[in-house]
Amino acid sequence: MRHSPASTAAAVLAGALTATALTCAPAASARPVPADANAGATGNATATTSAAASASASASGIDFVDIEGDGSTVLKANVVLPEGASRDSARDYPLIVLPTSWATPQIEYLAQAKKLADSGYVVVGYNSRGFWQSGGEIETGGPEDIADASRVIDWALAHTPADKDRIGMGGVSYGAGISLLAAAHDKRIKAVTALSGWADLIASIYSGRTQHLQSAGLLGGAGELTGRPSRELRQILEDFLGSNLDKEDEMIAWGKKRSPATYLDKLNANGAAIMLGNAWGDSIFPPNQYADFYEKLRGPKRLEFRPGDHATAEGLGLLGLPNDTWSHAHRWFDRYLKGEHNGIDTEQPVRLKSRSTGEYEGYASWDKVSSGKRTLPLSDEESLTTGRDSGANGGTVLLSGILDQFLKLPPTVSVPLLPRSRAAVWESGRDDATTRVRGTTRLHTTVTSTKESGTFYAYLYDVGPLGTGKLVSHAPYTFHDRTPGKPFAVDLDLFSTAYDVPEGHRLALVIDTVDPLYAEHNPDDARLTFSSPADDPSAVTVPTR
Repeated sequence: MRHSPASTAAAVLAGALTATALTCAPAASARPVPADANAGATGNATATTSAAASASASASGIDFVDIEGDGSTVLKANVVLPEGASRDSARDYPLIVLPTSWATPQIEYLAQAKKLADSGYVVVGYNSRGFWQSGGEIETGGPEDIADASRVIDWALAHTPADKDRIGMGGVSYGAGISLLAAAHDKRIKAVTALSGWADLIASIYSGRTQHLQSAGLLGGAGELTGRPSRELRQILEDFLGSNLDKEDEMIAWGKKRSPATYLDKLNANGAAIMLGNAWGDSIFPPNQYADFYEKLRGPKRLEFRPGDHATAEGLGLLGLPNDTWSHAHRWFDRYLKGEHNGIDTEQPVRLKSRSTGEYEGYASWDKVSSGKRTLPLSDEESLTTGRDSGANGGTVLLSGILDQFLKLPPTVSVPLLPRSRAAVWESGRDDATTRVRGTTRLHTTVTSTKESGTFYAYLYDVGPLGTGKLVSHAPYTFHDRTPGKPFAVDLDLFSTAYDVPEGHRLALVIDTVDPLYAEHNPDDARLTFSSPADDPSAVTVPTR
């Protein structure tokens, strides 16, 4: 059995991508603390925080402090107060807590924190445990991270003029996930803005029962470079990247414990107002899992999707530049922490930005995004040899989504030149009108394998007059323990999107068995056959507007 690319290759890729990302990020004042520094970091934290809290404000209006987190672990943090406010001011300022993203230093949110403070908020940003100078180990949204969030709130209420009844949390990526988890466990949190985060960790990096190797490798490499992964995290990544299926139940249980979707009942009971934002091409946390989660929330809620990849929709805002995502997040906090009637709660709560037009569209709910469908029958039987790359793929983690966001250049292939021994291809007729793809495309097919295990990848392309296919969406699928030679049905959701296929173009579904983004579980000399039985026809259903 092959696993392509190998886990070592994924780690090399992760290191390279992480190094690139960190050179583009704002520089931290120091490197991460050594692996054994937690003992020193957990000294007399109470005295340290008291001293830091009483220190005079710096020229920039930012105080850098130490906060005692769970288990006396010291969290490096910064505090920004509204102009004229001090520790002794009346406690009538709303509070916003911002945990940092994975592998980023504590200054990540300073530009946005200053803007929020200027509009009347107490803002506390802190470096998540295990990263940079904060103590502890990386627990990946575990119980310690949830407890840390509550301890930071406790500290802010004791050392700043924050109002205990008006508390919000937010963040990007890792900070988003921690904010959602904290809101499920701490009733004091009244509003959340979770940007480029996850609701279901397993559905994010193990969708279709297929390891997302590049994204998991990137996270693992970034953690090693900028922090101190726990022993448990290292073991999970080793088993995951090494395709240790004997540990699959343990890996799923680990991910479920760290998924906000697991605590949906608690979130709904606590009633926090939750705004979710993500990118169509997020290669770490795909949009489907956020959309599913959004539909199950019962309190005030908002869902926004934009072109881009992981955290790229929010990136420029972190530098203080104009940014829709952050301006909407500010409005969300203003409505639910300040009580301002700014209209955000009366707008259509689902806001989608088309990859093709760049225009926003509003919908009453996620299930209202599509109003029709287009069906592409897969009536011709196709058979292919596994383990050989056809050239069709989902792109490269981070890079492909950025190119699509800024240049409208998704991954492309020449559909007529795809080798039919390595790729199964079905095409529609030419469209006589623009097809506005909105939502989640679904594949239903019947598969027969010569082996008990296998992996394939489904791609939906917009094919122009010259045969050039632009990737609209895709998804991986892996199966195990199937009887060789016995057909079985497969239902697969491709990643949700908003894309316009121009008049005169075709839709094409392509299936192959190699994609560098993912693992593959195809034994040597295996063959896959895709058929369409008369009593259960195969088809791709494309949601349209």
